[in-house]
Amino acid sequence: MYELKQHKPWFDVECLHFLDQRKQAKMQWSQGPDQSNVAYLNNVICEASKQFKNKKKEYLKNEIDELETNRKIKNTRNLMLLISVSGSNIENKFLIIFSLFY
Repeated sequence: MYELKQHKPWFDVECLHFLDQRKQAKMQWSQGPDQSNVAYLNNVICEASKQFKNKKKEYLKNEIDELETNRKIKNTRNLMLLISVSGSNIENKFLIIFSLFY
């Protein structure tokens, strides 16, 4: 079983379940790569990717909502702290700030 990823706060136990399921499907496919195993593997990979994307989107939406709340109550210190924590990439910070004010 995999460990929770420290650098991905949106990664939870449900994501671990999908990751294990994907690993099992790959092992099953590698033992007998027939048409049904290929279809099952593709289905599991698609479902896992969809779940990861939704978890990340939900996490980022909650972060942006928290930033918006801090901006509305003029809690500048928490606002800047969340912006600095949410990403080291300058483009990410710009997009977060831009989305708050426009």
